[in-house]
Amino acid sequence: MASTSYLSTRGAAGAAPQSFSQILLGGLTPDCGLYLPAQYPWVDAAELDGWRGLAYHELAACILAKFCGDIPQADVEALTAKTYTAAVYCNVRPGQNAADITPLQWLGEEGGARLGLLCLSNGPTLAFKDMAMQLLGNLFEYALTKAGQELNILGATSGDTGSAAEYAMRGKRGIKVFMLSPHKKMSPFQTAQMFSLQDPNIFNLAVQGVFDDCQDIVKAASNDLAFKAARKIGTVNSINWARVVAQIVYYFKGYLAATTDSTQKVSFTVPSGNFGNVCAGHIARMMGLPIHKLVVATNENDVLDEFFRTGVYRVRSAEQTRQTSSPSMDISKASNFERFVFDLLGRDGARTAALFRQVEQEGGFDISSMPEFEHIANYGFVSGRSTHADRVATIRNLNKRYGVVVDPHTADGLKVAREHLDAGVPMLALETALAAKFSETIVEALGREPERPAAYRDIEALPQCFEVVPADASTVKEYIADHT
Repeated sequence: MASTSYLSTRGAAGAAPQSFSQILLGGLTPDCGLYLPAQYPWVDAAELDGWRGLAYHELAACILAKFCGDIPQADVEALTAKTYTAAVYCNVRPGQNAADITPLQWLGEEGGARLGLLCLSNGPTLAFKDMAMQLLGNLFEYALTKAGQELNILGATSGDTGSAAEYAMRGKRGIKVFMLSPHKKMSPFQTAQMFSLQDPNIFNLAVQGVFDDCQDIVKAASNDLAFKAARKIGTVNSINWARVVAQIVYYFKGYLAATTDSTQKVSFTVPSGNFGNVCAGHIARMMGLPIHKLVVATNENDVLDEFFRTGVYRVRSAEQTRQTSSPSMDISKASNFERFVFDLLGRDGARTAALFRQVEQEGGFDISSMPEFEHIANYGFVSGRSTHADRVATIRNLNKRYGVVVDPHTADGLKVAREHLDAGVPMLALETALAAKFSETIVEALGREPERPAAYRDIEALPQCFEVVPADASTVKEYIADHT
């Protein structure tokens, strides 16, 4: 059993390393950084090949055990077996096996490379966020029950995190969820999926602003240590380390499905806004998974693409953040990006803290003249940008060429994936949601409504329960205090 300990990306002097259970229910570190393992566990070729043929829940238990050594192995195995079932991940495409949990669908060969779709959106909210959030719900309930504690979850969503968190936490003992979302800036399906929940432990707050305003409120509340302690605040946003760990699993599963032995390499393309999904791929690569390229695909809000091309990280204001047809990526302040920068800077907490103080004070930083910028290629990262016209054209082309219908975010990923193909290296594009969640763009591209699972056909007609609040942290904190 591994005994991984955790430290802060900002490296507070004298801060004691923490265990997995100690950081499970939290988000930011006390010095406002993010948790990372003191050392990444290594997976050698023999161990990797030994995992071929494992069921998804078995693979998840093997990988999680490397990060949560203070939880008994039998309990880890029970938690993953409870989470990753065909009954939960049942919304598969025709011909796919729900027991695969994350089926790999090969599309075809382009540019001498096999192009595939790693299907991650078969869970209850039809989005990849279910892959981590369902596990997080079970982990939280497990930890709180053992400790006899309660938790009030404060989260922010641009569309999919919120519903995935609420569906994972609804009815869980000792847990309340307060979810912030940008008012009238999600798709009708996404909005209905969240606001139609009537569970007494779920509270939806529609913030008069953009996603970054929601995210800033969560950080402000988390940084108020007295409030955080008094109100037992935890987080499920992608800054939560357990979510990142859960996402690492499907990179290994995708790799094993696309290869026959561990001498082969695979590339992954990830539609990116908050950098959590692709951060999990970065960590998988640091663990030894033979990843050739990690392709970061953005929409018109191209902060990350600009960084990987130029070395300039330039956060946009709320007014500069564009509302697009791939709304879950309408983000200009990538919360998990700090984890990669910490690794890029040789795990120098002081330098990492200085750069992100610059983000708060000056709106960004520029590392283009630093030697570390030249090392980005060593981590496999490349990037690209997609626009509304690109995603509509990609949806149309993929449907005509391969008979598949993808959502706008996945279309962004596939558009950029095609720009970074290498002959002989499979390229797996990570699916982020089912097309059913974004019917307006699908109708524009294909002239017809996307198919929906039967349980979701009339979801927009259900009664909705939410409150509109200003983009103000004190107002949100007062609301939480009144409801806990």
